[in-house]
Amino acid sequence: MRGAFEELALAEDLREPLARWTQSLKDQARVSPHTLEAYARDMRQFLAFMVTHQGGRLELAFFATVKLRDLRAFMAARREQGASSRSLLRGLSGVRSFVVYLTAQDITTSEAFGLLNPPKAKKSLPRPVAVDDALQLLQLALVSPKEPWVGLRDGALLALLYGAGLRISEALSLTRADLPEDAEAGLRVMGKGGKLRDVPLLPIMHKALLDYMQAAPFDMRAQEPLFRGKRGGVLSARQAQMMVAGLRRTLNLPDTVTPHALRHSFATHLLAAGGDLRTIQELLGHAQLSSTQIYTEVDANALMEVYDKAHPRAKN
Repeated sequence: MRGAFEELALAEDLREPLARWTQSLKDQARVSPHTLEAYARDMRQFLAFMVTHQGGRLELAFFATVKLRDLRAFMAARREQGASSRSLLRGLSGVRSFVVYLTAQDITTSEAFGLLNPPKAKKSLPRPVAVDDALQLLQLALVSPKEPWVGLRDGALLALLYGAGLRISEALSLTRADLPEDAEAGLRVMGKGGKLRDVPLLPIMHKALLDYMQAAPFDMRAQEPLFRGKRGGVLSARQAQMMVAGLRRTLNLPDTVTPHALRHSFATHLLAAGGDLRTIQELLGHAQLSSTQIYTEVDANALMEVYDKAHPRAKN
């Protein structure tokens, strides 16, 4: 990740802590590659602005002298570029993560980082995919590609997202060794923060994975990635997102239909079927119950929509 800041006008005494910070995120905090990339990108934006704002090369001492007005100027500039409140919050969390790291290393940092009031992000509820739409996605995924094994791969991947509630990063990090010989054994998944959890594996999902592996033109060795691209490399999250985007366009579904929306659907449909929050929390790998409770609001909203459409006095 040192290369992420290579083109910026930074002193060597700042480059070294940046490199150690990103390495600690990977090795100790064990954040996902996606989060690591986002933190590095947000930090790069902050440093690039400050190089121009300060009018010269940044040194490590800058983090001890930065003023509140400097941070507000950065936020104002990002606003002018069209950044949303959510993007600003994420960007600040990356910067503050670096500041926390510096503090832990007994390096003096400015109080301004703690005094800045972050923007309030507009609360948005997950947008699950309807049951029929999710099943249509799965069916279309199986028959769309010209190469049958690719269709089996896409179908197996979507089955894991919708049928087991996996994050796309969790599904794509699975290896051949992670798949049990028997569906009843379930699936052990490495989630955020390196936390392992056991997820039930429906027989139909297990069969979909086995059918894909048998059809794939690659050797499926134990510790190698399960989901492969057409040339045998690791299937990327971007490729999976593009695959779902093509399917939703064919089915004329909204842009909110994404791989992560299928995970939302897993939780929402379980809750609607009578699943309890604690169980759903464990299945999703949420550290806090509050992260799972948002699905109760989704379910309540869906109930009200049905009520408004069906009840004869709902409009009165």
